[in-house]
Amino acid sequence: MQQLLTRMDETIFGQRMNVRLTVAALLAGGHVLLEGVPGLGKTKLARTLAGLISGDYRRIQFTPDMMPSDITGNVIYNMHENRYVTVRGPVFSNLLLADEINRTGPKTQAALLEAMEERQVTIQGETHKLADPFFVIATQNPVEYEGTYPLPEAQLDRFLFKLVLDYPNEEQETEIYKAHNAGVGTGAGMAGSAALEPVCALEDIRRHRAALANVTVEDSVVEYITAIARHTRTNKKVQLGASPRAGIAMLSAGKAWAYLDGRDYVTPDDVKLVARPALRHRLLLAPQAELEGVTSDAVVQETLAAVAVPR
Repeated sequence: MQQLLTRMDETIFGQRMNVRLTVAALLAGGHVLLEGVPGLGKTKLARTLAGLISGDYRRIQFTPDMMPSDITGNVIYNMHENRYVTVRGPVFSNLLLADEINRTGPKTQAALLEAMEERQVTIQGETHKLADPFFVIATQNPVEYEGTYPLPEAQLDRFLFKLVLDYPNEEQETEIYKAHNAGVGTGAGMAGSAALEPVCALEDIRRHRAALANVTVEDSVVEYITAIARHTRTNKKVQLGASPRAGIAMLSAGKAWAYLDGRDYVTPDDVKLVARPALRHRLLLAPQAELEGVTSDAVVQETLAAVAVPR
């Protein structure tokens, strides 16, 4: 896993924390929603990860006219064989990039999100299991909301993390331009357009996932997670606080982060680190707080400052 992270850092510039959180989500069995303006390397991040884990990679560019069958597949009549055959859609892959997921209608969004939750799809009454691992990286643009269909809170809750990609700093941006000038990459936030050599097989991912069961979480840390979740429900700035699923997300993500850090136990600092990406999309702010410019990140930070840290 360390080799995987190292190779990701060599290809993706300025997104070190987001890269590690994405790999942690993969280990935890969750999915990731990436938000950022165009040109920051969201697509490249997904493509690079897929190449390094030797997984079957598919990309869907969402548009308003897409149908659920464009994702899941359909049954068609094969005239040559004189029978109906099932044509599987791009959801049958190990890593699926759902590009600009908010560009398509609610029915199509729901089809993908159901597959994410159930790990199976039904085509013409027949149930098909999805691949293991099955990891979705969805992207959305924080600008240009005209003609989009924002994901409702119930569907956002299906994502383990919401990661926000920001502009790289000056040094990182200079490295991007140098790499591009040397002819080894295209696009912002990335380098290295050549084919990647896999460093991690799918069986390795499954083995590492199973090893998370050996990561210890003390009762005090579990109670800390409980306190964080419950505090968000009593905050006057929040209309809808974190659900138990949000607490499970922090628990699973904390174990994955500790594992990537080479430890077999979770600390309160691990929980603090994953709390913001695990909660920011799950909190529904009160209208008055939104008018005052309060953000979900600020509420999470306020919660972490208010809840006593176990020793």
